[in-house]
Amino acid sequence: MKLVNEKGKLFGIINPVDLLALIVVIVVIVGIAWQLFGNKVTEVVSPNVEMTTEVIVSGAPPELCAEVERQNLVGQKLVATNNYLDATITDVRLVDYAVQVQTADGKIVNATDPTKKNIVFDISSKVARDTASPKIGNQDVKAGRTYLVKTQAFEVSGTIYYVKIGD
Repeated sequence: MKLVNEKGKLFGIINPVDLLALIVVIVVIVGIAWQLFGNKVTEVVSPNVEMTTEVIVSGAPPELCAEVERQNLVGQKLVATNNYLDATITDVRLVDYAVQVQTADGKIVNATDPTKKNIVFDISSKVARDTASPKIGNQDVKAGRTYLVKTQAFEVSGTIYYVKIGD
């Protein structure tokens, strides 16, 4: 049997141009179906669970602390690339910033900085239970990494100190 017969049909069944058009139509239909139902399929395969992340900004100056208090960031959604994320700031605390100082007798001790504070953000989001690399937006969420806390009107860089996925 010839690949293309005398009538121009592939394997004697279909015209190559018609085959190409059929493949394009199938790809478009699959793409539309994935856009409509892809998230539901992913959630059935791997259900989403709550992820809690604690980000600390160490030694924030008084002006930044005042802005955090003024904006009341609790309940605000995080933002990335001009889109709101499925992540919310659930708590913001200002805690004392400890620094090490040397006493007159040469000992190193912890002392509270009189002006600077640590800003602690608790962030709640959803991730797939079995994800190998949890993310909020396009940022990896792992203890020890730098994380950019960004809302509609606030942005600061901190360090992730705590991550809890699921119960």
